Amino acid sequence: MYNRLTVLRTERGMSRQELADAVGVHYQTIGYLERGEYSPSATLALRLAAVFGLPMEAVFSLTPFRTLSEQVYGTPQPR
Repeated sequence: MYNRLTVLRTERGMSRQELADAVGVHYQTIGYLERGEYSPSATLALRLAAVFGLPMEAVFSLTPFRTLSEQVYGTPQPR
């Protein structure tokens, strides 16, 4: 499962501990989620999305999210 947790958390200036406290899990769980080592339950995914005020599908996906370049320019940009 793919997610945008790291981006969303850092954009809001939150630590892993702060996010973990907000959803009632251990801070290491947030790290596992961010690295894709653990997939959240539906309940946890909904709680995480709610913290960011976003729908669950904006935070989690079964396919990779498009990069910012793809979203802005429509195609991947060369590296």
